[in-house]
Amino acid sequence: MALVRLPKITLATLPTPVQPLPRLAAALGGGFSLWVKRDDLTGLALGGNKTRKLELLLAEAQAKGSRVVITTGAVQSNHCRQTAAAAARLGLRAILVLTGQPEAPQPTGNRFLMHLLGADIRWTSRETRDQVMQEVFQAAWEAGERPYLIPYGGSSPLGAAAYVYALEELLAQGPAPDVIVLATSSGGTQAGLVAGARLLGYRGRILGISVDEPADVLRPRIADLASQVLDRFRARATVAPGDIEVVDEYARPGYGVMTQREVEAITLAARTEGLLVDPVYTGRALAGLIDLLRQGAFPSGSRILFWHTGGTPALWASPYREALAT
Repeated sequence: MALVRLPKITLATLPTPVQPLPRLAAALGGGFSLWVKRDDLTGLALGGNKTRKLELLLAEAQAKGSRVVITTGAVQSNHCRQTAAAAARLGLRAILVLTGQPEAPQPTGNRFLMHLLGADIRWTSRETRDQVMQEVFQAAWEAGERPYLIPYGGSSPLGAAAYVYALEELLAQGPAPDVIVLATSSGGTQAGLVAGARLLGYRGRILGISVDEPADVLRPRIADLASQVLDRFRARATVAPGDIEVVDEYARPGYGVMTQREVEAITLAARTEGLLVDPVYTGRALAGLIDLLRQGAFPSGSRILFWHTGGTPALWASPYREALAT
């Protein structure tokens, strides 16, 4: 079907490539074909999935006359790094409300890049994040800057809609995979893919591997977002929580806690394919996929696509760098 075309600006280098991973597949015993969609190569300040979302979000910000964008994330937030880069490219001010504590003696990884990109950093706790976001927004509004608020991960219905177009892009690149596997947290990327599957007739599985939240939290969140995305595309359809596939057993160590599983996945991808994945998101999702493949969780002969959502600057952040260097 012909998709509704939502207003956007160009920030990403698209289409991102789809590449085979034969040596990684062989190292895991074979019996399936393994591919990767390289959204780490979207091109904006070392890339990542948020760049697609920002193309839609910042088009709306510009249409509203905004001169400052405000968003939030963790200390090593890929979303905040890409938002700061997009704001710099468009001549906007970026205020980033980060949860955690400033790194000492100096910032590393994504946090260093936020500094380099000129973002205004505000520090808070996770418990007070929403309150601080509203306070920052109100101050910018009173200063006449017409601020534009972007939620955690860019995972609004508009941001998630970018992954409808991303699925359309993927399906134009070759045979459709039987299974798409990706990291899921704020839920926008998976919600967009699920909505895209409804709109485009994709019948494969879309399996999210949680990096932090329990499945019973993520399923309704993603279903609601996907339903709102469908509404953006004028589709008379909704998505139920039971339609959402999420595996949460790999998230139990906690957000950003790197275990031996992530270390193995990061090292194996690097040494078999020259592919870099990060400690928090793609490393955890790939670790989960590796474990599922070893368990024989997919039918023999399956075409499996790992959607690389980016995040590689975190490889240079402490303490991940030190753990990977041993």
